[in-house]
Amino acid sequence: MDINKIPKIKHTDSGNFFLLAGPCAIEGEEMALRIAERVVEITNKLEIPYIFKGSYRKANRSRIDSFSGIGDEKALKILRKVSETFDVPTVTDIHAADEAAMAAEYVDVLQIPAFLCRQTDLLVAAAQTGKVVNIKKGQFLSPEAMQFAVKKVRDMGNNDVVLTDRGTMFGYQDMIVDYRGIPAMKQFDVPVVLDITHSLQQPNQSSGVTGGKPELIETVARAGIAVGADGLFIETHFDPANAKSDGANMLHLDLLEGLMSRLVEIRKVVNKF
Repeated sequence: MDINKIPKIKHTDSGNFFLLAGPCAIEGEEMALRIAERVVEITNKLEIPYIFKGSYRKANRSRIDSFSGIGDEKALKILRKVSETFDVPTVTDIHAADEAAMAAEYVDVLQIPAFLCRQTDLLVAAAQTGKVVNIKKGQFLSPEAMQFAVKKVRDMGNNDVVLTDRGTMFGYQDMIVDYRGIPAMKQFDVPVVLDITHSLQQPNQSSGVTGGKPELIETVARAGIAVGADGLFIETHFDPANAKSDGANMLHLDLLEGLMSRLVEIRKVVNKF
């Protein structure tokens, strides 16, 4: 797949990795626009192709009282407003087959959550919208097994598939990134993204709230670029401590420009080989 097929994407001739970034969940219009404005400013400055990320609903939560969203239509309309305001493409998760067509009315890329990457009806419905489909690799799957998820989308006549690694379960309360998975999945002739922040989650905590190790974001990101990731996925927020979802492993928005600047320099070196 050629990422130039994503509507509104820019800077694709820069030689840089592309970036999917934004808050974990859409908490409201003001926060979404604030985050998008800053990331657009950074990515335009550094010539990084950018897709704004925000989940309109968080269907997979440890506890029933965890924040799940502000309402599907309300959040999807905010995603559309971000796209129209800043002229950037958007991506959001879908969780069931009947959500695919609905979400496709508002966003440019449909994302399949890692836990759902084997759900045939979900993959088929996403493919049939004609949108780019970003499939996250299950924490329980080998990179090689993702060829079958790709095939399900392609068998529907949709060749616009991206794969995203988000770490593999290691023990009961930790994730680990196996960087061998990036070249393994690139063999399927798809762009491969490394989800930095979810790879640093510490799920299944006794509190029912997922933990994380955000201090390792730069370490994992540097390694991902070094081994040839085509894109990066990073959740970011101007106040991670008070974010309503995944705050424990998000990058503070103030740190994003410095990180991106350093990663661009690493990418320049990688491009020489």
